[in-house]
Amino acid sequence: MSYVVTAASGQLGHLVVEALLANGTAPADIVATSRSVDKLADFAAAGVNVAALDYAQPATIAGVLKKDDVVLLVSGSEVGQRVDQHTAVIDAAKAAGVARIVYTSAPAATTSALVLAPEHKATEEALVASGVPFTILRNGWYTENYAGEIEKGRDNGAIVASVGDGRVASASRKDYADAAAVVLAGDGYEGKVFELSGDVAWNFDDLATAISGIVGSEVVYTALTPEAHAEMLAGFGLDEGTVGFVVALDGNIRDGLLAVTTGDLARLIGRPTTPLAEGLAAAV
Repeated sequence: MSYVVTAASGQLGHLVVEALLANGTAPADIVATSRSVDKLADFAAAGVNVAALDYAQPATIAGVLKKDDVVLLVSGSEVGQRVDQHTAVIDAAKAAGVARIVYTSAPAATTSALVLAPEHKATEEALVASGVPFTILRNGWYTENYAGEIEKGRDNGAIVASVGDGRVASASRKDYADAAAVVLAGDGYEGKVFELSGDVAWNFDDLATAISGIVGSEVVYTALTPEAHAEMLAGFGLDEGTVGFVVALDGNIRDGLLAVTTGDLARLIGRPTTPLAEGLAAAV
């Protein structure tokens, strides 16, 4: 039996492997996978098994998964292709007879109006229908998603969005990775769904204050209407689809869809989640 981590060369997957090792999992019991094993050289040097696994190449998946493995299925990044890619992993896992799949989903994926939810909803449904034992980690927003706002704040003295007074209960990517490692290697998590988020739901004034502390000068939050936001983004040369996605996501935040704080994440990792300012500073 091995702990198989997909997308281990990515930011989340890499941190999960590091967390497994830090928690005492033997390197020989871990299989770190990526489309390119060259990107896993640090793990190979530490004694971790590495293997090529590409969601879009089912043969590579079947060649890695074995009976009684516990598999972390890190959700893919290719919007529009994720359901097929995730289903390929689920099908291969079922055929191999794995012990359990841990899937990184999205907040309230089966019921939320979140623009990112539909592909996660479909994946969760495929996972349940497969009959493979599972644990679902519905990861909230990553603090690192706002690292790009730091330079904007430094250069312009402002961050701009159409989120209104909406709040985001973000946590650092390491917090989510630590939780995934706990659930992957732990017992008693079969059939459970965790809504993971940071301990504090902050607003964009709080974000501006945190960035001010990092850049050493005042940064303010400038609130736009959705229409003005779309016009501004289009003026930057963004295509219509990207503009629509960004504005829709800000609308989701405005509606409170990323503000839920359940405490699940802190309970899993056994400590408070990383505060906003600390997480942003670490991302710089």
